[in-house]
Amino acid sequence: MSEKNREVILSRFVITLLVILALNFFLPRMMPGDPFSTISSDVQGEDVIIMTEEQREYYSHYYGLDLPLHEQFVVYLSNLVHGDLGKSIQYKMPVTDVILLHLPWTILIVLCATVISTIAGVLLGTISARNRRKGSDRLMMTGLIAFAEIPSFLLGLILLLIFCVFFRIFPLAGAVTPFAHYDSILDQARDIAYHAFLPIITLALAQLTGVYLLTRNTLITVSTKDYIRTARAKGLGEHIVWTRHALRNALLPVVTRTGFMIGMLIGGAVLVESVFRYPGIGSTLRTAVVGRDYPLIQGILLVVAVSILLCNLVVDRVYQKLDPRVDE
Repeated sequence: MSEKNREVILSRFVITLLVILALNFFLPRMMPGDPFSTISSDVQGEDVIIMTEEQREYYSHYYGLDLPLHEQFVVYLSNLVHGDLGKSIQYKMPVTDVILLHLPWTILIVLCATVISTIAGVLLGTISARNRRKGSDRLMMTGLIAFAEIPSFLLGLILLLIFCVFFRIFPLAGAVTPFAHYDSILDQARDIAYHAFLPIITLALAQLTGVYLLTRNTLITVSTKDYIRTARAKGLGEHIVWTRHALRNALLPVVTRTGFMIGMLIGGAVLVESVFRYPGIGSTLRTAVVGRDYPLIQGILLVVAVSILLCNLVVDRVYQKLDPRVDE
């Protein structure tokens, strides 16, 4: 990659990060209510005598919410430079500690779902492309397109009812068995996988159709290229032609989509984790939004946004390794 391209990518990264910081700060404060009115109200939203006006003023001053918005933003940026994401109003602990407590669970299901949906989508897309215009291709494409119309949270509810309520194969909620004693790390890993299986499958199925269609359509386009005809003219078998020549070039768009997929999976995790009561960063974000916990909302959205940006940068580097012409 040339020095000029590096500078362009770096400048875009910085500009995008600044926009994200501004949105992370101002958007939560545009929601009605504040953290203390939420804490001091009942289910119906009617104020109850839990926190006096003096207490509200004290905590507003303690968390710096009594300052003008522009001053709060300056303080936020200043603290961020020093690695301080603030203190969660609901959890009464540093935002960094809250994120580190819940983020590994989301990373687990998102990465596993990405791997499963990518591998399954590529395999199904290859099979469908090789059987183009046949009955199996039409049936597979119609079924997966119809399946893609199901929202992830609804798909999660369906799987929850079938495998947790009716058949009782998987647990209803949580990431581990409460108060469980493990004899080995392997037993602990099994328990974690047992609880994470349905959230992973739900997220993977939600992204499967996109990978399938991209692989199928790209393979169909690639199969008409001259180098594919040349490979066949040399007497190479169909399996070698499709795997070593067609599929290798068709994977380039799939690699690019992977970076975007991670962002979509993190967004989908907010709903899926709520369905399965999975203690990841998605359900924590939902709790923070309901409670108007501004520091925690800012911290979670910042971590998610930076993670997506870094994933896109990694995908760009991988793409350049797969196709050196990108550097030209």
